[in-house]
Amino acid sequence: MLLRNDVLEYTLPHPHTVRILWVDSTGTIAYTYELNASRATPQLATMQALVDDVREQRATLLLIDPCAADDDTADLPLRHLALRDRAFAIVSALCEHEPAIYQPRARGQLVTRLSELHGVSYPSVYRYLRRFWERGQTINALLPDYGNSGAPGKTRRANADIKRGRPRKSGAHPGLNADPAIRGTFRTAVARYAATHAAFSRRGAYRQMIEDFFKARDAEALPTFGQFNYWIEKDACMGSHAAARQKHPVN
Repeated sequence: MLLRNDVLEYTLPHPHTVRILWVDSTGTIAYTYELNASRATPQLATMQALVDDVREQRATLLLIDPCAADDDTADLPLRHLALRDRAFAIVSALCEHEPAIYQPRARGQLVTRLSELHGVSYPSVYRYLRRFWERGQTINALLPDYGNSGAPGKTRRANADIKRGRPRKSGAHPGLNADPAIRGTFRTAVARYAATHAAFSRRGAYRQMIEDFFKARDAEALPTFGQFNYWIEKDACMGSHAAARQKHPVN
């Protein structure tokens, strides 16, 4: 079963990677967006064709989103958050018009309208949309590209040799950084568990995630349930914030 925001990596007919932007309520029709392609636009696809691509090994469903935005905003200056929120207000208004926003003629009209309404140039609005689609359709996808740390023009990244957060009590292993890739795995695990179980259990989703994605790792190098619980809570809050700005739920 494929879901909104899933990422598929193709080898045929040529190497490329696409994100599923939207799926209709019947699970029949979808729009996809090619990642790392400067001139990409949303493309109509049938869900059956996408599923067949995976089943027949023309494409691979990526378990870790390679373009997901970093959720850690603790060290960002307020002006970056303000720019993000301004962009998100525009993108949220555009996304109220799904699936029209994925269709070229309707998208042009919508972008023109929001550009005039917010006093932002047409190219800027389009740039917000592309960034939103590229980086996982979350509010933090719209953070400015510059500076996520004290180094101007550079984005802060997790250091594999330095563990963020409180040390584990055992002291035996520094633990695992919940970087964007790991948090992407958390989101995938939650979606997969919810899609295959009538009742959702965080412990159950965590155990299944460890079995599916981290089985080969040493026990002390696994993400903790505390990390998993924290980040799915944070993502849920972000999702509620986005939904409150939209008139219609995302399919």
